[in-house]
Amino acid sequence: MKAIISEKYGTPDTLNLIETPAPVPEKNQVLVRVHASSINFGNLVLLTGKPRLARLAFGLRKPKYPFPGGDMAGVVEAVGEDVTQCQVGDEVFGDLSGSGWGALAEYAVADEKALALKPSNLLFTEAAAVPMAATTALQALRDKGNVRPGQEVLIHGASGGVGTFALQIAKALGAKATAVVSTRNVDIASSLGADHVIDYKKESLENHTKTYDLIIGVNGSQSMFTYKKLLKENGTFIHVGGAISQMYQSMMLRPLLSMSGKKKFITFFQRHNQKDLVVMQELIDEGKVKPVIDRCYPLSEVPEAFRYFAEGHAQGKVVITI
Repeated sequence: MKAIISEKYGTPDTLNLIETPAPVPEKNQVLVRVHASSINFGNLVLLTGKPRLARLAFGLRKPKYPFPGGDMAGVVEAVGEDVTQCQVGDEVFGDLSGSGWGALAEYAVADEKALALKPSNLLFTEAAAVPMAATTALQALRDKGNVRPGQEVLIHGASGGVGTFALQIAKALGAKATAVVSTRNVDIASSLGADHVIDYKKESLENHTKTYDLIIGVNGSQSMFTYKKLLKENGTFIHVGGAISQMYQSMMLRPLLSMSGKKKFITFFQRHNQKDLVVMQELIDEGKVKPVIDRCYPLSEVPEAFRYFAEGHAQGKVVITI
């Protein structure tokens, strides 16, 4: 099979397309013929080895998982003898970050609990855009943010992969959603159901006077003190992505900001979860959520796809077709 391999930390130029034997599923694993994958922030961490703290999990000197790719959608080709949830021919999607990665290949193996049936109204390219970004948004809003109907939610960076899902999921959970985007993304945010859209090119959040029950920081470089000013008295800020510098700022200032008053500051990292994949499948089948795809690249152009994704300006998801 053809597969992308990354044998050392570095730039997209270190990603190589090779021929390698197809994996063989173990007793509790499923072999999937991969039709599509997509890129997330975690893929950049595996590629670059940054932030360096991540190397404790991903390999100190070189990638522990040389075959990258977390999100995938495809068709089950074979199952291990202990598998009970999948059968040959099932159309599935999933997050392989807890199963050794490897979705940037023609075939991949995964624990059956990493997969769920693909939403029936999505193409494989669309389904591959869902797993990691959508469950990140879901877990941040529902589990960490405890969003309730009628609450005011601000999503900073609502036009990217996680942000487009966060905006739609917030609405599906009954919240009033305000999207913060650049000028070129105002129409996207509006089309996804935002109650209000702030164009940060024209309006500074530092001068914004409205306050919110929950702020999801997906992207941007706002000061934590600006976010604190925008929170209601019992409000919560959740950092889920964006610049590494802001992640460090969030982690270092979080204890200090949370100590003064009732406002909470949380740095959140997604965890793969089959139940949440099923929740997303249901929301998508009901027409409440849809993936937004910026560009598709073939497997042979994965380095270029990573270069584009790393620029940080993608409108929705960057998908790899296989």
